[in-house]
Amino acid sequence: MRFFSSLNIYYRLLVLILGTTSFFFILYFCLYFYTIRQEKAVYKSALTEYNNEVNSIFELNSKTHVATIVDVTFWNELVDYIRTKDNSWYQEYIESQFISYEVDFIGIYNLNNQCINQTTSSKLKSIGPIPDQVLNKLYKSKFIKFYSRLPQGIVEIFGATIHPSDDPFKNKSKPSGYFFMARLMNEKFVSNLQKITSSKIKILPSNFKDQQDKSEIAININLKDWKNDSVGEIRFERAFRLNFNNTKNILNIIIIATILNLLIYLYYYRKWVNKPLMLIKSILENKDEQAMITLRKLRGDLGYIGNLLEDNNNKRKQLEIAKQKAEEGDKLKSSFLANLSHEIRTPMNAIMGFSDLLNDPELPEEDKVHYLKIIRESGKNLTSIIEDLLEMSKIDSKQITPNFKAVDLDQCILELYRSIKITIADENEIDFAIHECLEKPENQILTDETKLKQILTNLITNAIKFTKKGKVIVGYEIDKKNNNIEIWVQDTGLGIAEQNIKIIFDRFRRIEDDFSIKLSGLGLGLSITKAYVELLGGSIKVKSAIGVGSVFSFTIPLAYAQSEKPITDKRSNNKSTGSGNQTILVAEDNDFNFLLLEKVLKLKDYKVIRAVNGKEAVDICAGNNNIDLVFMDLKMPVMDGFEALRKIKIFNPHLPIVANTAYSSAEDKDKIRSAGFNGYVSKPVNKNDLYDLIDLILNAN
Repeated sequence: MRFFSSLNIYYRLLVLILGTTSFFFILYFCLYFYTIRQEKAVYKSALTEYNNEVNSIFELNSKTHVATIVDVTFWNELVDYIRTKDNSWYQEYIESQFISYEVDFIGIYNLNNQCINQTTSSKLKSIGPIPDQVLNKLYKSKFIKFYSRLPQGIVEIFGATIHPSDDPFKNKSKPSGYFFMARLMNEKFVSNLQKITSSKIKILPSNFKDQQDKSEIAININLKDWKNDSVGEIRFERAFRLNFNNTKNILNIIIIATILNLLIYLYYYRKWVNKPLMLIKSILENKDEQAMITLRKLRGDLGYIGNLLEDNNNKRKQLEIAKQKAEEGDKLKSSFLANLSHEIRTPMNAIMGFSDLLNDPELPEEDKVHYLKIIRESGKNLTSIIEDLLEMSKIDSKQITPNFKAVDLDQCILELYRSIKITIADENEIDFAIHECLEKPENQILTDETKLKQILTNLITNAIKFTKKGKVIVGYEIDKKNNNIEIWVQDTGLGIAEQNIKIIFDRFRRIEDDFSIKLSGLGLGLSITKAYVELLGGSIKVKSAIGVGSVFSFTIPLAYAQSEKPITDKRSNNKSTGSGNQTILVAEDNDFNFLLLEKVLKLKDYKVIRAVNGKEAVDICAGNNNIDLVFMDLKMPVMDGFEALRKIKIFNPHLPIVANTAYSSAEDKDKIRSAGFNGYVSKPVNKNDLYDLIDLILNAN
């Protein structure tokens, strides 16, 4: 046992295979000799059972005729017939029933061995004279059955003495005559008997010698005449299905196949087990990639193991790469936090610093105007940073869903062009233009106009930002083949290096160069743009070269809206003069926000009333019919702005109510419109925008 355990796995398995094979050889020889012994015992048992079966069936086959002749021969009328020889009676009662007897001969004899009458079939005309010895024997025994060989073949003959009806046992009266029946053992007889016994039957001459085959069992029944001499034999043969020759042949084939299998097994065992084990050992010990490739080429489980080892090796490499990326991600996160801190502190520093400078009472008016402009621009930058962070958070949490509606694409681009055109500083030598598409849309398209404008705004403002001098062009083309619209923004600006194109859509990633450092931002604009494009069912790509410029293009599905007239802006151009007789209710819980709004409104001589929560706003509107306009903060204690709106509209549906909110996303604006507000003002409040909105609403009313 110690020697066996000291062997390596190859030789252990080899010893196991040889030992198992030796045991199989011993088992084979035991089975072979046992099979020979069982074959003899089974054959003998089957032959005995078959002999009993055949003899029983053969006797049973004659029972019907024996019963018939015994039943017919104690009959008063038959006794009278022997005396009267009335042929008409014979024809009516005997000859007419000939077919039912299923025999080929019926004959009635008197005691003097004279045939009174007989009936035969076409196959057997006569059975010849009945020997006196037969009649004498029949007279004593009352019944006789024997076989006789005739030219037509062997005939089975039944004979019985005739007695009155009151002597069924034939022991009260003497015989009045003899009744004989005979049937020819012809093909029909043999066929019927074959069906009954499920055997093959032959009629053979006496003492016929036949070679017996082990594949069948055979029984010979001797057919004897009245003198007990053999007139022939009837042979029953049946297939012996338990032939052990096949079993022995199978065992011989198995032992030969086992020897061949052992040789083949040893060959392939070395090839399929020993060699792969050596390869696996080399892979695990030395990380041998060549051994890994060789193992992968093997079929079946070994090839699968090779794939697993390769996958494990690849995963190990991927883990190393992931580790590097994680470390890089940590650096990126740290860089982002540092950048975020810088981007927030920069405008905050300007706001705080210049606010302190404004406290100087001797500050010149020109400097005050300049400082206020700086504070305002810094506030805008800070608001933009916060809005980008909130928008990215909503994208990650999948809170943004597209609002598809009919959009006039040309009108949409034209509106953006006009709004952005006026923001380009005069000192920037930029030619901003629209490329006219020759093939216009057949109708208004279905898309989210707000998201589409946001995408174009981000791309156009980026193009303007990175173009000191040159062109910025926006345009689109219709691709009917792919059923989409490709919109593009082209500039002749600085361009993007090829290695940076892969990262520009990643969040918090910025191209760090001398020009980019001068610009503010977190690097979220293009990430948000890409998310919006995918939200609309499209894709975005970029082509760029340093010193040549960039082309940002994206696709959206080409889906036409049902035909409808373009919506025109019916806003009045009339301006309010601020007569001072309008009353405005401001629902605002924050004191500073209310103070700011109050000061701005009083500059136009509006009368201002305050409510500190939504419930108070509802109560004031219910008790004061002189209120002309309501500014409603959406997030207030006791009752929020949406609930307050619903309650006010119940009793005063025509009172204009404007949402005053810090929520500024497109989804929030859509929610405000659908709730029933007449407009909205985003915090921080722009004074001029606020006045324009008031003029629009009050003039409309």
